[in-house]
Amino acid sequence: MRIEFQGAAHTVTGSMHILRVNGTTLLMDCGLYQGRRAEAAERNARLPLPAREVGAVVLSHAHLDHCGNLPSLAKQGFTGPIFATQATAHVTELVLRDSAHIQEYDAQFVSKRNAEKGLPPVGPLYTSADVEAVLPLLTARAYDQPFQVAPGVMATFFEAGHILGSAGMLLEIEEHGRTWRLVFSGDIGRRHLPILRDPALPPAADFLIMESTYGDRPHRDLFQAYLELRDAILRTYRRGGKVVIPSFAIGRTQEIVYDLRNMIVQGEIPKLPIIVDSPLATGVSEVYRAHPECYDEEAKQLLARGDADDALGFNLVTFTRSVEESKALNERHDPMIILSASGMAEGGRVVHHLRNTIGDTRNTVLIVSWQAPYTLGRRLAEKSDSVRIFGEEHVRRAEVVTIGGFSAHAGQNFLREYARQGGISARSVFLVHGEERSAAALMEALTADGLKAPVTYPDRGTVFDTADLV
Repeated sequence: MRIEFQGAAHTVTGSMHILRVNGTTLLMDCGLYQGRRAEAAERNARLPLPAREVGAVVLSHAHLDHCGNLPSLAKQGFTGPIFATQATAHVTELVLRDSAHIQEYDAQFVSKRNAEKGLPPVGPLYTSADVEAVLPLLTARAYDQPFQVAPGVMATFFEAGHILGSAGMLLEIEEHGRTWRLVFSGDIGRRHLPILRDPALPPAADFLIMESTYGDRPHRDLFQAYLELRDAILRTYRRGGKVVIPSFAIGRTQEIVYDLRNMIVQGEIPKLPIIVDSPLATGVSEVYRAHPECYDEEAKQLLARGDADDALGFNLVTFTRSVEESKALNERHDPMIILSASGMAEGGRVVHHLRNTIGDTRNTVLIVSWQAPYTLGRRLAEKSDSVRIFGEEHVRRAEVVTIGGFSAHAGQNFLREYARQGGISARSVFLVHGEERSAAALMEALTADGLKAPVTYPDRGTVFDTADLV
C-alpha cells in the first residue's frame, strides 16, 4: 500500500491523496487548489497522475477545495465511481455546476477587459459540459454502512460535522495477507455548531491522515462570535451602509442565516433585508430542507414546531438567482446584509459586490472564514489599504471585520482528542490541510499528549509505502 500526498499538503486547499493498493489507484478527494492565480491555474489543470489510472474516488465532502476538480479528472479520462454520502452527492452536483458557470462567466468578463487592453482572451478550467460527465459517476452511500470501493478495500463513512453530508472515512484494506486500517478525516467539524450533528471521533487506525487547519489554537467561543456579528451589523446599520459577507455557499451561509434569524426573533437587530446572492447557496439551502437526517437535536426540535424555512431562517431571506437581480443590489442604498459566494472572494458575485462597496466608509466587509494566502479574501482580512479586483486597483475605505469564531473546522483541543482516539495504536499520523505554523503546533501538542505514533507533515509529492515498515 502506498499513500501519495498531492493536495492540501503544506497548505489548506486542493485536497487530494492518492492510495495505491492491490493494483488499484484510488483518490481521497479531488479538490481545487486556491492561491496565486497563475499557480492555481497550472496546478488545477495539470493533474498529478493520468486520470485513466484512477479506479475510484472517495469524497469526504462537497466544498470546492475537496470536490472542485472532479470535472478536470473526468475531462481527462476518468470514468469510475465517485463515492460520497447521500447529502454530499446531492450538494456536489450543485457545487460543480455553479463552479463551471462562474468560471465561464469570469473568463468572459476578463476576456472582455483583456480585449480592451489588446490582451488575449482566457478560458475556463472546465465547462458545464465537463461537469455533466461527472454527475452519473456520483455514487451515494449511507453513513456507518461499509461498502467496497476496490478489490480488498472496504470503506465506511462516519459523521465529520463540518458541512451537510461531510464525512470522515475508514478504509479497511487487505493486501498480500496483511490487514491495514486507514482513516482519512476529511475536514473535522466543531461540536455545538448550529443545525448539524456533532463530529464523531474516529475508529482506531494503523494510519491516520487528519486535517490541522487550526492546530495552533483553540477556537473562540461561539457566543462571542455571535455577539461580534451582531455588533458589526448594528454599527453598519447606524452608518446606513451594507454588510457584505463573502461566505461559503455550503454550511457557512446557512449557519449565518440561522444566527441572523435568532437575532431578529429576539429583537437584537432590526429586520434588515437579508440577501443570499448566490445561486449555489440558494440551491444548497433547498438541499438542507431535503436532508433533515443530518440535523442536530436542536434543529430537529425547531423543525418539529414549524416548517424548515422558519426553523432555519430561510423565510427571512431573499434568494437571488438571476444576474439582473444581483446587479440591482448595487443600485440600492438602504442598509442590508448580502451573503454571497465564494468564501475566499476568488470568484462569483461577491467579487462584484466588493468592487462596488469597498470604497464607501459606510459599508462593512465581514470575513467569517479562513482565507487562503494570496486570495482576495486574505488581502481583505489583512486590511490592505487597496486590493486588486478584476485586474484593477481599488482603495479600501469600508470597515473590515474578521470573526474567527464561526469556523466550521475543529480547533486545537478537539484535534488533539481526535488524534488521541484515532491514533492510539497507529503506526503513523499524517497532518494535512494546514499551514506550517498550525501543523507544527499540533505536532508539539500531540507529543505532549504522549501520542506514541510518529507524526509527520508531508510535503506535496511525499510517498509513504507500507513495504518500508520494519
